[in-house]
Amino acid sequence: MIMTDSAVIQAEHLEKRFGDLVAVDDVSFHVDAGEIFGLLGPNGAGKSTAMMMLAGLLPVDGGTIAVCGKTVKMGDRFARRALGVVPQELAIYPELTARENLTFFGRLYGVTGATLTERIGEALERTGLTGRADDLAGNYSGGMKRRLNFGIALLHKPKLLILDEPTVGVDPQSRAHLLNCVRDLSDDGVACIYVSHYMEEVQAICRRVAIVDRGKLIVCDTLDSLLGQLTADVCLHVSSPPTDLLESLDGLAELAPHTNGEGEATLIIPRDQRDEEGELSATLTKVVGLLDAKGVTLHAVETHQPNLERLFLRLTGKRLRD
Repeated sequence: MIMTDSAVIQAEHLEKRFGDLVAVDDVSFHVDAGEIFGLLGPNGAGKSTAMMMLAGLLPVDGGTIAVCGKTVKMGDRFARRALGVVPQELAIYPELTARENLTFFGRLYGVTGATLTERIGEALERTGLTGRADDLAGNYSGGMKRRLNFGIALLHKPKLLILDEPTVGVDPQSRAHLLNCVRDLSDDGVACIYVSHYMEEVQAICRRVAIVDRGKLIVCDTLDSLLGQLTADVCLHVSSPPTDLLESLDGLAELAPHTNGEGEATLIIPRDQRDEEGELSATLTKVVGLLDAKGVTLHAVETHQPNLERLFLRLTGKRLRD
């Protein structure tokens, strides 16, 4: 793994066990100053465990963690001062106002006096809550609570910010605002680890992405490099597909998981860089012939460009996880 002098955090060969369960197995990555680094994986893949080790909330069973070039261990004060965490579960007090929440958490971080007053003003301005600063947090909308949750993590000016599903359940305006806040922090030189199941968000703001599954690191590379492994899927929009259509297609195409309520459906011919030249043309000819034999009307053919969700499903599989 290539490290850089600008790396804010370096995780090398991390391991974590809970009895016989290996939650994190030889995971290594680094995040540079000003970088937004995407961390993806199915439920139970080991993402949260890895983040808890980075945040000093779980001991490391194997490997090392270095923050700003200094090796740290669980509970290290230096690491805690350098890191900020935006948890998936809201960490705010609903019976306090936004200003009171920020004051309380700021003091926990050791920020006091005029500095704290200034930081609170900056956090309110950054999160768009200045006009509602003295309203009870319990009366906020879901998006406003998420923004306050985000602002709290910034009070001590962290060098690394860990964001765990920061936009869950928020309205589109708050989601866009939070993503812009992350971009602004990146511009200010803050390293960000962005954990999310919203692939379009990760694709929009991250340059590099790591995907973990069953505790292991599957890939870690730039988005351009990862998406370069895929080519455009071909989509066929058809009407009134019979129930036995997929069986007739024999794996040549997949049914997209939606219909428009009028009996129409979309068939997908998946592709990747391993396809032989001319293979698509032959497959398309076979599929169109089978559709005609089944009396299915083909309305349109279009291509879908490579995206992170397709790559994620290809690498981790499509079976449901508990």
